[in-house]
Order: sequence, then structure tokens, then C-alpha cells
Amino acid sequence: MSNQSNESFRDSIGTIREDGKRNWIHPKKPKGRYYTYRTILSIVLLAVFAILPFIKVNGEQYFLIDILERKFHIFGKPFYPQDFYLLAIGGVTMVIFIVLFTVIYGRIWCGWLCPQTIFMEMLFRKIEYAFEGDRPKQMKLDRMPWNGEKILKRGGKWIVFYIVSIILTSIMWAYVAGSDYVIDFWKHPFRDMQVFSIYFAFTTVFFFVYAWFREQVCIIVCPYGRLQGVLTDENTILVTYDYKRGEKRGPMRKGQDREALGLGDCIDCKQCVHVCPTGIDIRNGTQMECINCTACMDACDAIMDSIGKPRGLIRYASKVSIETGTKKIFTPRVKFYTVILALLIGVFITLLATRPDVSIKVLRQRGLVYTELPNGKIQNIYEATLINKSGVPHQDLQIRLVEPKVEGAEVQVSGEEARLNLSKEDVKKVMLFLNIPKGKMHGKRKVKFGVFDKQGHRLDTYKTVFIAPY
Repeated sequence: MSNQSNESFRDSIGTIREDGKRNWIHPKKPKGRYYTYRTILSIVLLAVFAILPFIKVNGEQYFLIDILERKFHIFGKPFYPQDFYLLAIGGVTMVIFIVLFTVIYGRIWCGWLCPQTIFMEMLFRKIEYAFEGDRPKQMKLDRMPWNGEKILKRGGKWIVFYIVSIILTSIMWAYVAGSDYVIDFWKHPFRDMQVFSIYFAFTTVFFFVYAWFREQVCIIVCPYGRLQGVLTDENTILVTYDYKRGEKRGPMRKGQDREALGLGDCIDCKQCVHVCPTGIDIRNGTQMECINCTACMDACDAIMDSIGKPRGLIRYASKVSIETGTKKIFTPRVKFYTVILALLIGVFITLLATRPDVSIKVLRQRGLVYTELPNGKIQNIYEATLINKSGVPHQDLQIRLVEPKVEGAEVQVSGEEARLNLSKEDVKKVMLFLNIPKGKMHGKRKVKFGVFDKQGHRLDTYKTVFIAPY
């Protein structure tokens, strides 16, 4: 079974040499059906990534996560710190979703959807191939002394890398600071040198990651790869080498009877190793460094085609399916994660659908108990905060007492705010007075306020307390 039973390869990683120095990975340019699928998907995702922060709906950015200003727009809907629970539930749902997919399909996120992989393999790596050529030419360039050719190729590549890093930084800033801010920055880049310095510090980090750190992000920094060992099991579908079919390995020779010689379908051409962006040999078995990018699958399928063998020596499969030839996806753990995921999605959609366009929060004034008015009514004073969470203004809003129903009770809004008008995404605080006839309520009682639009539709409610004499 060759290296399947030899675990010594796990004592080191392909990007570090025995002397401790960096082993630069020069993967062969991939090609094949899976690489074509990944390229199409990456183009779509990159287009969405680039366009999304510049789309506006009703004059507001369609997608904005401005943490400093505490302003969030998710798919056109404004969110506020009071809605943090929605974002938290959405985040937990996304984590469970990734966990579930990892349990079933391993690191498919890393190979197909992760921004690090898409930027590295579909942007920077393609630029590198354009300047330096494929694997043999890159390795030759590495060994070459610093002459005119090497300076021209490496220098040109790094210049384009930095330009792409500037573009990526601009798009990222558009998500967190707003597209208008980024456009204005580029109109006057030297107006604020502190902002200019921060901006190009971020750009330099991007450049450093993709020009030098590269696959080390996936191997050393990203915690998701280490979680893979906990989340996956023998039924998880991964990019897997079929050692039963492939072993014993041996080179292909004309007229050779491989079956009689006890040889498998693997001709030990090492194309799967040369094309790997993290420098591993998938034939050794499941490894933390594998990002399930399918490059080795495409490379192996091409070799199988050339020698007249069936494809799939390296394929999406589980350990159980390789050993027994049977597939078992819906294990009890998968069913458990699926139920949890369905519940979280249901809760998130329900909360999102029932989120009011205008919310109200009512708090009693500190330090005051109650006031007995000359007309015999008991008065409590509150501060009401109204937030317009919609993209349209609301006119002539009213605040009423919803519960309990008390005859003679009245709600007064202070000063000029008797008719409450909220512009889009407006936040307004008003003084609120609740007057209830003496004797109708005693002690500390719960009350519910509601905010109503001019058609009389209730938009939101809030519970607080009313204090009256015993």
C-alpha cells in the first residue's frame, strides 16, 4: 500500500526544507474540467465581490459593514447595533453551514470558495504564469542570478502584483468605509496623509501575502485546516487517491503487463505533486495541507487518458468508499448538523422577516418615581428612542399605550415632537409622558407602548413598567 501505511510524511510540511529554509512551491499550471469549473465560479465570485459595494438602492450602499460608524447594510437592508443578534445568528448559521459541508465534503470551501484561494490561484498565480511561464521556467528563473531578464520578469510581476493589491484594498475599503469614501479618496489621495499611510499599509499587506507568504496562509495561519482533522471522519468525501487501484506504483513501459508484475494504475509520474499549490503528495493520504482544489484530480485524469486507463484514480471519495466500494453520506452526525442548520436558518429567516421597519425602545427616567398631577392623574416620564430601519421616510407616527387598556389613560409626547416624522434610517429620542387616573393602577405594573403609522398599523412594541401609589 506504499505510503498509505507510512506516516513519516506527517512529520514535516512541503514548504519547509530539512535545513529549515523556505521551500518555494512552483505548481504546474493546472488544466482540466475541474479547473474550468473553478475558473468559471471564481470569475462570478470576483465579479460579485468587485461590484457589490458600488451598488446603491434608494441612495444607500447595497452592502456596507461600517464598524466604526456602526452602520450596516446587508443586501439593501439597514442594520443597527440593536440588530446585532441577527448578525450573530447569521454568523453562527454560516459557521454551522461550513461545519456541515466539512463533515460531508471536507475542505471544499478552501478549494472552491475561500477568498485566499481565489485571489491566489485565479489572480496572482495567473499573473505569475504570464510573466515567468510554467513550473520549469519558474524553477529555472529561481536558479538564475539577478540579471536583466530576471529583474525584468520579477520586477514586472511585482509591479502588477502591487497594482492588483491596490485594487483589492480599494474594494475592501468600499465594503467597510463606503464606496463614496473610496472614490473621494482617489480624487484627493494626499489630502490626509495619515489615511494615505494606512491605506498603503493595507495594500502592502495584500502584496506581502500573495507575493511572499502565499500558501503559508492555508498551512500555518488559517485555523480551518486544523479543524478539518476534528470535523472529518472516514465517511467524509475528500480529494482521495485510490490506493487499491493505484498500488503498487511503477513507471509505464511499452508492452508491459502491469497486472502480471503486480503493478497498479499509478505510473509514478508525480504530475499530481507538481500541480499541487501546497506541495503535497496526495498519494500519501489525507493531509492537513490539502485544500481540495482538485488540481491533482485534473492532472491524474489527463495521465489516465494518455495511457488508456479509466479516470478517477484520484477523485472525490471517502475512506470507506475506497476500502469497501460503498458510500455512506448521511451518518448520524451529518443528520444532527443538518437539523441544527435547518433550525438556525428558520430562526434567522423568521427574525429577519418579522423585524419591524420602525422600532421603539422606552426607558423610565432615572431618579423619578411618579408625579401626582393637579387633575388627579399619576404621571410617569420615559425616554423613547425610535429607529427607522427601512429605506423610506415615515410621517405622522404615533405612540400609544397598548397594554393594559385603562380608561382615561393618555400618552403625551414632549414639545414639537407631537407628530413624529422619521427620515430614512433616522434615529430620534423624545420625552414621553404616561398619565393614568389615580386608583386605576397600584404599585409597579408592566405596560406596553406601541408605535403606529398614520394608517393605524402597529409597527413595533416595547414593554416597560409604570409606578403608581399603593
